[in-house]
Amino acid sequence: MKTESILIENLKCKGCASTIKNSIASLLGVNDVSVDNDHFNITVKYDDHIISHQEIAQKLASIGYPEVGDSNSLLTKAKSYVSCAIGRLNPQEN
Repeated sequence: MKTESILIENLKCKGCASTIKNSIASLLGVNDVSVDNDHFNITVKYDDHIISHQEIAQKLASIGYPEVGDSNSLLTKAKSYVSCAIGRLNPQEN
């Protein structure tokens, strides 16, 4: 089991956090996800025999929240706005 904090781009609100949490938590091998809007990071607890940091980072980028230091193009920023809106409509499940 591995726990990692990942700094991400485009994190703005609870809608973003909801989408991120739901998307990353759905990945096979991920056991827990928390999102810290104030510090622009997520903490992921995962089984590194099943899923890798790179796969988690790819999923984040695909929904508009790339890891700090990765490409943050206009298209990626647009994806984050859409993901944010979806998160506001579908709040995270407890």
